[in-house]
Amino acid sequence: MRIIVIGAGHAGIEAAFAISRLGAKAVLITTHLETIGQMSCNPSIGGIAKGHLVKEIDAFGGIMPQAADATGIHFLTLNKSKGPAVRATRTQNDKVKYRSYMKSFLEKCDNLTLYQSIVSKILIKKGKVTGVRLLEGNTISADAVIITSGTFFNGKIYIGDEVIEGGRSNEPASTHLAENIKEIGFKTIRLKTGTPMRLHFDSIDFKHFEPQPGDKLPNPFSLFTDNQPENKIICYLGYTNQNVRNILEDNIKFSPLYSGKIEGIGPRYCPSIEDKVIKFPHRERHHFYLEPEGVDNKEVYVNGLSTSLPVNVQRKILEQIPGLDKSIMMRPAYAIEYDAILPTQLEKTLESKEVPGLYFAGQVNGTSGYEEAASQGMMAGINAVQKAKSEDPFVLKRSEAYIGVMIDDLIKKGVDEPYRMFTSRAEYRLQLREDNAFERLGSHSNKLGLISDKIFAMVRRRSKKRYKIIDELRTRKINYKNKSHSLFHLLKMPENDFAAIKRIYGGEIGDDMNLSDISFIEAEVKYEGYIKIQNENIKRLDNLDKTAIPKGLEYEKIDGLSTEVIQKLKVKQPETLKDALGISGVTPASINAISIYLTINHR
Repeated sequence: MRIIVIGAGHAGIEAAFAISRLGAKAVLITTHLETIGQMSCNPSIGGIAKGHLVKEIDAFGGIMPQAADATGIHFLTLNKSKGPAVRATRTQNDKVKYRSYMKSFLEKCDNLTLYQSIVSKILIKKGKVTGVRLLEGNTISADAVIITSGTFFNGKIYIGDEVIEGGRSNEPASTHLAENIKEIGFKTIRLKTGTPMRLHFDSIDFKHFEPQPGDKLPNPFSLFTDNQPENKIICYLGYTNQNVRNILEDNIKFSPLYSGKIEGIGPRYCPSIEDKVIKFPHRERHHFYLEPEGVDNKEVYVNGLSTSLPVNVQRKILEQIPGLDKSIMMRPAYAIEYDAILPTQLEKTLESKEVPGLYFAGQVNGTSGYEEAASQGMMAGINAVQKAKSEDPFVLKRSEAYIGVMIDDLIKKGVDEPYRMFTSRAEYRLQLREDNAFERLGSHSNKLGLISDKIFAMVRRRSKKRYKIIDELRTRKINYKNKSHSLFHLLKMPENDFAAIKRIYGGEIGDDMNLSDISFIEAEVKYEGYIKIQNENIKRLDNLDKTAIPKGLEYEKIDGLSTEVIQKLKVKQPETLKDALGISGVTPASINAISIYLTINHR
């Protein structure tokens, strides 16, 4: 059994690794072996909601979390002062070491072959994928193919008036395969993203900027990381000013984003600096971060100054910011426009609806980040093997994982801009936390064979220790404000966190706990009532999910459905009542009508 993965970015890496661990042969094809795991934009892993995805990848034994820990140079827990559900881990990574780690790791994997070439065509026989043709003319046969092409499909780089064909800086675009995908019949959308300039570390006067140190005791991403991570660099916060605004307003006509050269839609949550100035005219300044790209690397990533303006305008901008006025630009900022397929053409497994055996994962599906891409790659790899083995597909529910939320959003709602994961997208985010990823997903991982029984048992022991401490909180009592309270009840109080409970109690509660353990305990106690209510809602939705809608159901025969609802159901063709409920305009009353109709006809 052989499965080909096209593209060795973050999606391709996790896809190939998952395939190899499940016992199938993986062939990972990339344009340049040296750029496996390249961090094309910010060399950073995690962040709000993205950190949740990385923790979920870790529960399935993926590479990204371990690589992030091994090459991390700045570790920070975001939203530390907020509730456990929205706390998130973020690392700044050494981009050279991260890339080296990934290549070295994959080269040692059983069942995994790395191959440098360019795929020009997907081979299809009798409607099913049979392999790929390479630009050199040779072919490789396969039981399935996973496309993880990132921003390479018909990629174009924009710097002012200059337009360069490329998937990223100094790498060729994928034009043959991009056109082949369209010939097969896939609908595509043009999207845009960008990256800021890189500056020489020694040319920056850092005293003008606010230091942003990492956590005193860094929290690792991976359950399998044995060594305590260390912070090796400091990031810095800075701001633009009115002079920068004036330069941007005077030169906006040179931005391909506003001149009409770029047709693609960019990410609203990560706009270019010229976009910020135009869309937020009331803001006098905009913040940015100076983030070193490595320990032995002098490049500094200017997070927040993404732009597609000409290089001379980029220099003028830097000259107006104290501390950057004498900085040396090592790489200019640029925008990139590329083809993505409309993800509504995919099944829940990320397999194409039209071409069996052909899967898509990552930015080619309209998502934006490394973490979203890696999650999809892992799921596509798992499902390609499951299908090749004639086993059940593996699909995560929205109530189980952020991965489930993301894939459900993509295949049902589609995209009209690059999709980014946010905690607000998850209706059950109280349950979907970083700190309980293994509790949620470990049994799935073990059942699939992605983590061994030995490792599963080892991590479960840590999980049991957490629950044991919660039980202790229920039984231990103390007099507090002239009343007897259990420590459990005290922790439920909004003003108390775990550290406060320890101070009030005065005794030892739980040894050898990290931030993730504490976050888990706080969440399980404080959210107890809310989680119980949400679990009841999940059960009700699960019943809907188990009720299949027959293909070709004649909705016109069902009493109580409006014309609008009938039309939407016929277009979307939902597979279950839960899928139907997720369609805009389909009401609970409509679901009830369909349910009654199906029950009567079944009898």
